[in-house]
Amino acid sequence: MTEDKEAFIDRWSRRKLERADEKPAPPPSLEEAQKDEPVVALPPVESLNSESDFMPFMNPKVDGETRRAALKKLFTDARFNVPDPFEAYSEDYTVSETIPMEMLKTLNHAQKLLFDEPEKKLEAAAVAAAPSETPQGNAKDTVGKQDA
Repeated sequence: MTEDKEAFIDRWSRRKLERADEKPAPPPSLEEAQKDEPVVALPPVESLNSESDFMPFMNPKVDGETRRAALKKLFTDARFNVPDPFEAYSEDYTVSETIPMEMLKTLNHAQKLLFDEPEKKLEAAAVAAAPSETPQGNAKDTVGKQDA
């Protein structure tokens, strides 16, 4: 126990207040730290090439338009303009070779052989199976025809 007979909570509160008064100043913010940094002279964007240093353009103090122009200049380099062969959708599949005329003729011939003949047979069978329209049909036949 303490000798001064101060209650634990009172002593804790007093010491906490003393520590709060001794609190050091907060560290400077990022913006304040950047204000102290000297601004690096930027080279003209037109003079940049693939070996140029683009880091000064990434400084937050640099105008956004200038930064975008530098990045555009950087990405025009052929090293960054190569599609990834492992990217699933990196190729253009909308442009394809045209089918040669000889192959197209065989495809049309095969289509006529495979699909036109069965269709004609089905149509002929449907016409043959359909009952002829007679005026002497009973009422059931008439009702069934209307429902179908």
